[in-house]
Amino acid sequence: MLSTFAKAFRTPDLRRKLLFTMMIMVLFRIGSAVPTPGIDYNEVHNASSAALEDNDLLGLINLFSGGGLSQLSIFALGIMPYITASIIVQLLRVVIPRFETLHKEGQAGQTKLTQYTRYLTLGLAVLQSTTVLTTARSGALFGNTESNIIPDQSVWMLVLMVLTMTAGTGAIMWMAELITEHGVGNGMSLLIFTSIVAGFPSSIWSIFGGSNGLANTVVVLIVFIAVIGLITFVEQSQRRIPVQYAKRMVGRRTLGGSSTYIPIKINMSGVIPVIFASSILSLPAMLSQFGDRSGGWQAWVGLYFNQNTPLYLVLYAVLVIFFAFFYTSITFNPDEVADNMKKYGGFIPGIRAGRPTAEYLGYVINRITTPGSIYLAIVALIPSILFIAIHVNSNLPFGGTTLLIIVGVGLDTVKQIESQLQQRHYEGFLR
Repeated sequence: MLSTFAKAFRTPDLRRKLLFTMMIMVLFRIGSAVPTPGIDYNEVHNASSAALEDNDLLGLINLFSGGGLSQLSIFALGIMPYITASIIVQLLRVVIPRFETLHKEGQAGQTKLTQYTRYLTLGLAVLQSTTVLTTARSGALFGNTESNIIPDQSVWMLVLMVLTMTAGTGAIMWMAELITEHGVGNGMSLLIFTSIVAGFPSSIWSIFGGSNGLANTVVVLIVFIAVIGLITFVEQSQRRIPVQYAKRMVGRRTLGGSSTYIPIKINMSGVIPVIFASSILSLPAMLSQFGDRSGGWQAWVGLYFNQNTPLYLVLYAVLVIFFAFFYTSITFNPDEVADNMKKYGGFIPGIRAGRPTAEYLGYVINRITTPGSIYLAIVALIPSILFIAIHVNSNLPFGGTTLLIIVGVGLDTVKQIESQLQQRHYEGFLR
């Protein structure tokens, strides 16, 4: 492995891409520590230190922003507005025919959809930054603290802060696209990876510094490695449906006559169902931050609707399974695949082209998605159950969402490096 990395760095083009990617990741981390103008950094630091231990929602958002939210930095929103915008645009394909048409137009259509995603990202950044700053000014963001986080609360200062955070989101989006275009791997995925991994050292140290620190640290690391192995195995597993293309004459040329396959992954929806489920279950906790938390429905939410209760875990698993089927049905259309196969003379051996092929593909997708959704639910629940068992704070970067992202991004990046090494006749990572 080390020798292969050495070969990759000895390749001039690949070395430049790797160094460029690392430089952008470093700039992203620096921006996550630069406070937004108008913020009293000392007050934010004192308030967030206590809040991160008691607020599950704040800990989750802070994790995905690379610690930027806890410091109200210029990158406080992280990549969440872009992720949300991308998911919304993808879901809108179902209800807006124009979006579906653009999706089928190839590169030109994808460019237009990307442009819509950028505009929506900036709009969501304005909305989210306004919400974050309003909540911080009221003291609810950091657990109803009495600290004066924003000394100057004039309208112009708040507008400047909103514009700064929105510009920070735009800068993150730009840096991610630079990595995708000039670096190695998917830029947005690598920035998410950077945000998560940045919290590992402090989290391991916090476990080690607690009660039964050494034993708990060993247990967490063993489970961590085992879950990563499970995710790696499942994410690379796929069902291959054979496809045969009939020979046909186009002018004087004979086309077709080849055999290929449709690869269907066990987990076609990726990490999206876990993110959706976490987001929905976080809404009651977020709403309970406002008002009197000592009584009424806010007290009930705080007592029975947190990550350490059976009700939360059961609802979490049910939502993950539901969204796995929902998102797979949106991203994989059996009718569209069957029509494309029929158009180019392809067929599945033993299955008639057209409607029978679509029905067969739908049957296979449902059979594959069932164990895939159960696998997602298990991966999402194992870390939470472990932390409850050993009495460790659950706001650590070892949850199901983070582990799925880490493994997925790692595998994708390694495959891209492997592909570029093979183009230069080098021995790659994968055998």
